[in-house]
Amino acid sequence: MYVTDSISIEEWELTESFHRASGPGGQHVNKTSSAVELRFEAERSPNLTGAVKARLKRLAGRRWTKDGAVIVTSESHRSQQMNRDDAREKLAELIRKATEVPKRRIKTRPTLGSKRRRLEGKKQRGAVKKLRGKVDE
Repeated sequence: MYVTDSISIEEWELTESFHRASGPGGQHVNKTSSAVELRFEAERSPNLTGAVKARLKRLAGRRWTKDGAVIVTSESHRSQQMNRDDAREKLAELIRKATEVPKRRIKTRPTLGSKRRRLEGKKQRGAVKKLRGKVDE
């Protein structure tokens, strides 16, 4: 399965299982197993670098299992083949997002003007609150 120019997933890394989907489908829904559960052994994959695996683990969240696999499900279509294609595309998109290196944040200090404006705003707010006090006779 093609993901990017440098990453492609072999068929042995993917395992598909089918079960009955919830939702609409008429009389046909109780007879077919159209929902797909796609399991990708990400931890054992030789095509992913360590950094990509770490980002994939963070992006996958609850879909990442203890043994290092990513589980993607699809049951939005009535056709099993369309659900298979949808699950594969979801997995490919997740891996594409994991290949993007996040931009490092550069620490900056607040300017003197921004500090003064913040303190001036706090003084004005305090003055408004002070005026709400009890009225002396």
